[in-house]
This record gives sequence, structure tokens and C-alpha cells, in this order.
Amino acid sequence: MTANLAPEESMPPEAIVEKHAPQPVLRLTEPQREALTELFHWAYGAGGGVAFGMLPARVRGFPGTGVAYGLLIWLAFELGIGPLLGIDRPKRRPVLWRIALALDHVLYGLVVAGRLAPEPAVQVPVRRCGRRR
Repeated sequence: MTANLAPEESMPPEAIVEKHAPQPVLRLTEPQREALTELFHWAYGAGGGVAFGMLPARVRGFPGTGVAYGLLIWLAFELGIGPLLGIDRPKRRPVLWRIALALDHVLYGLVVAGRLAPEPAVQVPVRRCGRRR
């Protein structure tokens, strides 16, 4: 969705593939390279989901943790990973583009936190007094 707001700018997975992919990847056809780039993005997101799952349960259970985590993933790329990889990001971006990108990552955080699915009903074991079976 966000890519459509600023089509002249490559998304982070595209920029990484363009700059750091080995030659065999760069020789793929455009549709093949796009599919591989999308898989790379999904793998990065899945890795972030695994990392979220490794947080302590009491941290994961806080209602705002998923939203904060999604935004943190975005900021980690923008301020750390991207510059380390030499991925130049435009200094000026449309406000709508920034809002959409933030919302993309909020949605990601909600998904990895499991906030879009209903909470499972907790069954409390019943202790019975009296005779044992």
C-alpha cells in the first residue's frame, strides 16, 4: 500500500536487494526478482515475529506492546540497519507517505502481538473438594 504513495522511492527490501544481492539474483527477470524481494520481506517480518515471541510474556501481554514493537522495527531500519547497509533514504518525504508507513508498521505490530484475533477463552481448572477418584 505504501509503495503506491511514493512510487519513485524503493521500499527497504527493494533497496537492499538492488544494492547487496549477489549477481545471480540481479540476473533474474524483473518478476522473479520482485517475488524474491517479497519473500525476503516476509522472512524479515517473520524473524521480527519470532523476536517478538521471545519477549517475556508480561511484556507481550501489555496492550500497546505490538504497536510499539511495529514502530520500533521501522525506526530500527530507518536509523540503524538502513544506514549500516548504505541504503540512502530520502530526507524529504510526503507526510502522507510517512503516516502510511507508520500505519503499515502499526498493523504489523498488531499482527505479531496477536491483537487482531480474539483472545482464547481461558479455562480455569475446577478443584473439587471431597473424595479422590
